[in-house]
Amino acid sequence: METAYLIETVIKIVAILLIFSALAGIGTYFERKVLAFMQRRLGPVYVGPFGLLQVAADGIKLFTKEDIVPTNVVGRIFKIAPVITAATAFMAAAAIPFLPSFTLFGYEVHPIVADINIGILYILGIMGVGLYGPLLAGMASANKFSLLSAARGAAVFISYEVITGLSLLAPIMMVGSLSLIDFNEYQAGGITDWIVWSQPVAFILFWIAAFAETGRTPFHLIANDHEIIDGFGTEYSGMRWGLFFIGEYANMFFISFVLALIFLGGYGDGSFLGALGLLVKAAFFFFFFLWTRAAWPDVRPDQLMWLCWKVLMPIAVINILVTAIVMM
Repeated sequence: METAYLIETVIKIVAILLIFSALAGIGTYFERKVLAFMQRRLGPVYVGPFGLLQVAADGIKLFTKEDIVPTNVVGRIFKIAPVITAATAFMAAAAIPFLPSFTLFGYEVHPIVADINIGILYILGIMGVGLYGPLLAGMASANKFSLLSAARGAAVFISYEVITGLSLLAPIMMVGSLSLIDFNEYQAGGITDWIVWSQPVAFILFWIAAFAETGRTPFHLIANDHEIIDGFGTEYSGMRWGLFFIGEYANMFFISFVLALIFLGGYGDGSFLGALGLLVKAAFFFFFFLWTRAAWPDVRPDQLMWLCWKVLMPIAVINILVTAIVMM
């Protein structure tokens, strides 16, 4: 039994690494198409039918480009920073149930790597560790723009991790568990049981914080292209830069699943329609990440901090107090 469990776990880990690494590339295709549509352009069209092979072309380019390490960087830290970013993104996936359990050739498969009873706390902790990738990359680079980007990234991540944690406290008080599977079971009664109806403020707060945690527009201050070149990734090339890229898009997919599981009922009763519904919800949140990039401008760093500490944090604390009073 232990051998079967070990083999199943290894297969699930490999599947997550392969599938979501591929989805990161596919996500860029959809992002370029969505942005092109909204800006009345064509996007990728020449490489393969409808430009679909552009993903493969980009992947080949990343794998074959020369890996340049500038002479004045802090070598070991410079090299390990991209690994931290990609690794923490995939480590967070360990506690996420991507689908309900199903039976395959008589064997029950649980599409979650580790069903731990502190899954949400684990995910928040790993997201916090993810800060060190951009921070170390900028500090190890011999470039003032990279250092500026690292400082911005540290400010954004640390600040909005507070909002992320506070926004989840109220739903956790209602469910009485930190397991994402328990959250799903709490909402298994149908659409009327979704936590978003009883905790709309927490949902909006977490959704806003998700943009900051993933470094997406309108909070794209970590690598704000029109101000600081490519931010902390300015001096990176080849697959080292690609690891930052994969980490960002993997985070977008994972946070989309977490949003759907915590607030929008997850996969419901575990039926086929419930599983399909979870994928549709996650796809919607991913699309929303792309849509905001085309529709919203970036905010200034001082505006971002003002929003966090003077607007979102007081609202989050008040929401916790109101929830506690109502539950009592």
